[in-house]
Amino acid sequence: MPWRNKEASSPSPANPPLEALQSPSFRGNMADKLKDPSTLGFLEAAVKISHTSPDIPAEVQMSVKEHIMRHTRLQRQTTEPASSTRHTSFKRHLPRQMHVSSVDYGNELPPAAEQPTSIGRIKPELYKQKSVDGDDAKSEATKSCGKINFSLRYDYETETLIVRILKAFDLPAKDFCGSSDPYVKIYLLPDRKCKLQTRVHRKTLNPTFDENFHFPVPYEELADRKLHLSVFDFDRFSRHDMIGEVILDNLFEASDLSRETSIWKDIQYATSESVDLGEIMFSLCYLPTAGRLTLTVIKCRNLKAMDITGYSDPYVKVSLLCDGRRLKKKKTTIKKNTLNPVYNEAIIFDIPPENMDQVSLLISVMDYDRVGHNEIIGVCRVGINAEGLGRDHWNEMLAYPRKPIAHWHSLVEVKKSFKEGKPRL
Repeated sequence: MPWRNKEASSPSPANPPLEALQSPSFRGNMADKLKDPSTLGFLEAAVKISHTSPDIPAEVQMSVKEHIMRHTRLQRQTTEPASSTRHTSFKRHLPRQMHVSSVDYGNELPPAAEQPTSIGRIKPELYKQKSVDGDDAKSEATKSCGKINFSLRYDYETETLIVRILKAFDLPAKDFCGSSDPYVKIYLLPDRKCKLQTRVHRKTLNPTFDENFHFPVPYEELADRKLHLSVFDFDRFSRHDMIGEVILDNLFEASDLSRETSIWKDIQYATSESVDLGEIMFSLCYLPTAGRLTLTVIKCRNLKAMDITGYSDPYVKVSLLCDGRRLKKKKTTIKKNTLNPVYNEAIIFDIPPENMDQVSLLISVMDYDRVGHNEIIGVCRVGINAEGLGRDHWNEMLAYPRKPIAHWHSLVEVKKSFKEGKPRL
């Protein structure tokens, strides 16, 4: 082959070796030449010729072009984020003289096209009115039904609590004639066997009773008693309609009962007399560092009798709830034949501090039955979303960490323990 016989020629001045190209003297000479306008024109012409010269093979041109494009792509990826695929067609229509990398395409996605609504699709906004109506019904259930005025005094000589029903004001009309025939029932809870009541006052919404009622009770037991007043509308031919009720949890609310004290209370709406299920005392203590919640069941009092013997076999079940679902449950021991059990048992749950706002505790007092199913005497709930004392007890526990906080809680029926409905036990 001719190229095998061709001797290696020495580098010509037009083609200097690599060492010469890298020398400082060569760089200086080239910089001087580039300043000359005639030299620049010659170089531009040479570049134009090189792009169209047939002496350069097509394979070499393609490989050089791919190498340049790959190098440019890698360099761009290290300096700015890659654009989304939706801009590919947009780049093709850019002018050739515009530098593609200088255009800010952004990373925002186009707004999604609105899908046509089908006929059977559920729209939550259409049901907002129902929730408003439900709130109205709830406010209707908690509205005041007038006021009642009564007084309390304790006779130390006879050890008797004297309840004087004075008058009622602005009662709702229960009859078709726009009036009512009101009377009042009086209980000293938890004893419901001793029931006293006033006379019936005909056709009036502002009756004046002025009647005294005597309840024999030792003074030291007054702290554990509650006064329950139920206001009814008398009906000769059908069942009497209940107007409302008043429950005074603390008899010493206004005074020490040594002298007669007049009390005004709002009559709360009710359709049936409240059943006293009893109370439970427990303490709450939370350790944030250990993430440990301790509920100590102390005792119960005045529980509802569930057996024919007039007693119950109570135990306490504590359920840890999260978003309405039960995560864990623990129980105390069973106390036989008593309505006032004493436990002093601790129940511990491990809850991280960041989850304390998502959980609640459901405390259920149960009656053990050896033959049939265990019955629920009553429940109460504590948590950030609980009501009344249940929420206050929980917040007090969080405000005073590492300190046991104890309170008495009234037991309620299961259907009244949650706003959402009946809990799953």
